[in-house]
Amino acid sequence: MAMCDKGAKFPNLKVTSHHKHYWNDAEGQADYLAVTEDDLTFNPPAMPFGNCKLKTTSGGYLPCTYAPAGKWTKTYEKVKVMGKSTVTELSELMCATGGKITILKHGQQSEAGKSHINNASSDEMQIYNPIVDYDKFKEEINGEDLFEVE
Repeated sequence: MAMCDKGAKFPNLKVTSHHKHYWNDAEGQADYLAVTEDDLTFNPPAMPFGNCKLKTTSGGYLPCTYAPAGKWTKTYEKVKVMGKSTVTELSELMCATGGKITILKHGQQSEAGKSHINNASSDEMQIYNPIVDYDKFKEEINGEDLFEVE
């Protein structure tokens, strides 16, 4: 999901640069295609950002006439999809009208696993959350069965 600092709606990106590389989905659903620097299409394609704050009349704002000014910038150069850099939450796309488009929701979710819990300092965690006995929490997480099955 993207946003323009001059728009009022938040469209989804539509991947058009490839139909091959999927992220976060074992079934390969189209919603999880990797977005690259060449992906400049949004869904809906007409007026993707709603009304534009840069286009005004006495009656209010006029509809967005989305016109990308080049490719995405501030892309992630270390990961390439078919030779193209990938878009991250830090990436920006300038609009010829004057707006700056960024990623609002990227769909990648981080979650803490057992290794994060085991590597965390119990003393530090006690400071952040004094209600929880962190050593006891580690023991519960590392136990063989978290749920009793009969």
